[in-house]
Parts: sequence; structure tokens; C-alpha cells
Amino acid sequence: MRAVIVGCGRVGAFIAESLDSDGHQVVIIDIASSAFDRLPASFGGEAIRGDGTDEDQLRRAGAEGADLLIALTEGDNRNVMAAQIAREALGIENVVAKINDHVRARAYAELGIATMCRTTLEADAVMGYLGLTGSGDPAVHLGRIHAHPFHQREAAAPAATGSEG
Repeated sequence: MRAVIVGCGRVGAFIAESLDSDGHQVVIIDIASSAFDRLPASFGGEAIRGDGTDEDQLRRAGAEGADLLIALTEGDNRNVMAAQIAREALGIENVVAKINDHVRARAYAELGIATMCRTTLEADAVMGYLGLTGSGDPAVHLGRIHAHPFHQREAAAPAATGSEG
């Protein structure tokens, strides 16, 4: 599988390392070269300094034809923009965008972009730890298009479609 990750923060670096160690082709893009310091020396993928919301830069990074794009920057707007470019311009069917705002996460999922809401994940985890009921809102919204086999696996796993807690 060829995966493109936009954002080399802690989560992006962890996923890049995991996919790479599982033998997948990984390209990780970040606007800050220093972000790549989070990657282990053993990382065999490509680390590219660039803007993951720029279609031309994504194309030069080889995103066109990728099996997966995950947008994990700190900005909801940047993540949605990268996801939309991936889906609409580059034809990547399996796209996931990290969204902090749970209302926006749901709305973008209605537009066909799979989203994961960090706010819901964390809040429901704390509530569950305290023995309290969580939000009841899914932390991962699969979007309305489920053509890729990843979605079928996620839909079968309760943790992927329901909330923690």
C-alpha cells in the first residue's frame, strides 16, 4: 500500500513509522523540516518538506495514485483542504482527516470525507475512565462513501464506529 501522511506531529510520525515497519510505502509531508526529527533513523519512507494543502506539491510528492491519505496537521481547515484535494483532484478514495471540532467532523463526513475527532476521542476516554457516560457521538465518522476495504474493516470494529466510553 502507498500511504501519504500530511503532518509529521506525534500521531503522523507514529503512523508513518508503523506503516513503514509493516512494509508499506510511506510519504510524509510537513511544512517544517524539524518535524521529521520525530521519525526514527530506521524510517525507510520519504519525508518531504512541503505544504500538504497544495495540489502541485502533493502531485510532486507522488500522492496521485496513493491508496491512502491521512491529514493530521493541527488545523481543521488544512486537514479538510488536503482531504478534499486528495479525493477530488487526485482520486484517492481512502482519505481520513483529523478534525478537532466534533460538529465539523460530522459535517465533513456527510460530504464524504472520513473524519476522526480528537476532541471526542479524548473526552470520551476521560469520561469512560471516570465511569461516566461519554458523548455517544462517534469519534470516527466514516463518511458516506465506503468503497475501500479499510472502511469495511473499520465498520466491523466497534471501536472504529462508536465512541469510547
